Amino acid sequence: MADPSVAAASTGPTALPPLKKGALVRLSRTAFTGSLEAAASDPEPPAYVFEGPGELLAVRGAYGQIHWSRPVPDVWLRLDQLEPYPTA
Repeated sequence: MADPSVAAASTGPTALPPLKKGALVRLSRTAFTGSLEAAASDPEPPAYVFEGPGELLAVRGAYGQIHWSRPVPDVWLRLDQLEPYPTA
């Protein structure tokens, strides 16, 4: 049976490669703006979530647990609102 976390991350015509545990990511400003999660969060999220990198610690369904290299709690975000952190 297919992994549901991979299927959730790879739907749609412009789907990105599925994100896996250990991947470096950042929050996509365009995907987050106007979302239900944005409405339930601070009016202006901290800049580090958009700058990255955060490490994807776990994937459960359509959500991923992100650890930031800062003294802040880990957060759960929708995988379709994350993008791979550019390397080099």
